[in-house]
Amino acid sequence: MVQTPVGARCPDCAKLYKLPTYRVSTRYYLIAGGIALGMAFACGAAWGAIEWITPFFSLNLLLAPGAGFAIGEVVSLSVNRKRGTGLAVVGGTALGVSYILSLWVASLLSGISFCQALPLASFNTIYHLIALGFGIFIAVSRLR
Repeated sequence: MVQTPVGARCPDCAKLYKLPTYRVSTRYYLIAGGIALGMAFACGAAWGAIEWITPFFSLNLLLAPGAGFAIGEVVSLSVNRKRGTGLAVVGGTALGVSYILSLWVASLLSGISFCQALPLASFNTIYHLIALGFGIFIAVSRLR
């Protein structure tokens, strides 16, 4: 006998399967990876340009969650609203790529080297990591 949500049943009658929403094939992972990479480039370029336009005030606590939502939502739509841990990893990784790309775009627009664009002051680093954590949390929650 096998325990099911409706009680004990024989293994043949139970036929316990994953929900279709959580059955993600390799094809869907390839689609999600490509779309996430494209969104990472688009969000990273926009994020870097906005940071370059407003150098006096960092909007990372707004931009990172916004980019996370955009990446998570577009990836979710591209894979027919499927969900799963693998898709959440794809979304979180895409946001990390987007953040690094935003630093690169901001350094290009400012005319400084990439190493100078890295947030190295302790408060600035913590601030950027908190913003990045919020963004990853939102991207992952859209896909998990």
